[in-house]
Amino acid sequence: MERIICLAVGYLCGLLQTGYIYGRMHGMDIRQHGSGNSGATNTLRVLGKKAGLIVFLGDALKALIPCTVVRLIFGGQPETAGIAYVYMLYMGFGVILGHNFPFYMHFKGGKGIAATAGLIASLDWRLTLACAVVFIGCVLLTHYVSLGSILVAVTFFLVNAFFSYQGYYGLNPEALPEFWILLAAISVMAIWRHKANIKRLLAGNENKIF
Repeated sequence: MERIICLAVGYLCGLLQTGYIYGRMHGMDIRQHGSGNSGATNTLRVLGKKAGLIVFLGDALKALIPCTVVRLIFGGQPETAGIAYVYMLYMGFGVILGHNFPFYMHFKGGKGIAATAGLIASLDWRLTLACAVVFIGCVLLTHYVSLGSILVAVTFFLVNAFFSYQGYYGLNPEALPEFWILLAAISVMAIWRHKANIKRLLAGNENKIF
């Protein structure tokens, strides 16, 4: 039951479409411009750096806050401490699903990277640092935000799998397979949402951020 509740509450939190709201405040539907997504990267390209930063922070916080609350609630109880991080992933996955597929926008949202960043920040500062280094390094070297996002998804899975295997999250041994499946689902979702970008990267005509 806790898993379903976390997933459902996460989806509701993900429905807060910062990019769409910001665009409407400026008299436009952000999905009708640029790449057609309502996320931070498209907002950055269409409306500028300030707008992109605001949307990124909004989309990240809608995952960071509920995931942190889940960790505090379940991590502080002896009977659920060994599975608290699993519940966090359910919450985070729900937020990403709500962001990517908002029902009131005909299931046309963003790609979930900023929301994933919020989930990452709620899990572990070392994971956050590793993903930040990978993303910033990739974007500075290649100018491809999409490639940086894909590499972050891979880093997210690998580092979390290692941390959980080493016992950093205090997970019960029987909870590890479920944790890893959720990690894989979140990572695959992020990569799948970039399928058009991957095609353009392979063809050599992907848009650069600057």
